[in-house]
Amino acid sequence: MTDQTSWITAARQSLKNSNTNYFAIEPLRYWTDFAISLILAYSAGSLFLTAPIGSLWQLVAFPFAVFWLYRLGSLVHEVCHLGQHEMRAFKVTWNLLAGVVMLSPSPFFTRHHRDHHSCKLYGTHEDPEYVVNFYGASGLVGVLRFAFEVAIFPLVVFLRFLLAPITFLHPRLREFALRHGTAMTLNWRYERDVNAWDRRVLTAIEILCSVRAALILLAVLVGWTDWTRLPLLYLLAVSVLALNQMRLLGDHHLASQGDRLTFDDHILDSCNYPRSDFGTWLLFPFAIRYHALHHMFPSLPYHNLSAAHAYLTRTLPIDSPYHILEQPSWWSVARHSFRNMEHRSHALPSSLGPHIT
Repeated sequence: MTDQTSWITAARQSLKNSNTNYFAIEPLRYWTDFAISLILAYSAGSLFLTAPIGSLWQLVAFPFAVFWLYRLGSLVHEVCHLGQHEMRAFKVTWNLLAGVVMLSPSPFFTRHHRDHHSCKLYGTHEDPEYVVNFYGASGLVGVLRFAFEVAIFPLVVFLRFLLAPITFLHPRLREFALRHGTAMTLNWRYERDVNAWDRRVLTAIEILCSVRAALILLAVLVGWTDWTRLPLLYLLAVSVLALNQMRLLGDHHLASQGDRLTFDDHILDSCNYPRSDFGTWLLFPFAIRYHALHHMFPSLPYHNLSAAHAYLTRTLPIDSPYHILEQPSWWSVARHSFRNMEHRSHALPSSLGPHIT
């Protein structure tokens, strides 16, 4: 470990020397957060979808449905950071009851999210979650293009799963689909490496999602539900996605110009939000507002991030760079991140477009 990252080493050692094992997982916390989010998300969502169009009940249910669906979907982040042999029942249950239903299964997220954590890809043009990589242009054109990409992405995801059976018609088509169509990212540069285990898991979850997508259309075609269900589902999906994209503007400063960063710079480009303002409360569920700490130690379970941050704040030297990771609010970072997006977008090709890569 170089001197450059000695402060990160000191932070890790401080956590190890504490009387609390901050790296210990509490399964009950995962199951409780999942159950509460699932019940409230589907209850509010059902009311929104079944209430008369434009009724007061529907208008009231909409923000609650979006909020809780966003929280429920955000748990995919916690699923992907569990070890291969950790909480298998939870991972399977989350995917069956949430991932497949919302067409956002964890196998389509885990690999590219872990690549986002990698120093090899973080902040480069290949980083699948670095927002500037799919912003694409500067000024109003960039804003409108980004909004358009967010708007069509739920439709792209839906068609990807609906047409999944076609990918089995030829080996080359299947290989292309596995490498370029099995990650929930807007960065078209990202290409997934697929091993034998991935192929089995992706195929199984893909078939389930394909059935789910087909049933959405079938319910309308055979008259089980009214055609208005489709635009209502789209409105929920694009609203949840918009919240997630807003959050990404505050996860990092987006200061990278596309070059590979040292781990030290990687962490300094990330943010912690210890204050509970409305923006961080809305956009950062399950304590993920301690995002810099999460990037320092991805194996820290989400329910311990707040306590671990408080401990490090008390015990680390006053001149530790860890303290400057704290930010006052989501907006204070998002507005500067937006300017960095504007600056870096000049260096990106103009042929960016949304797809599941």
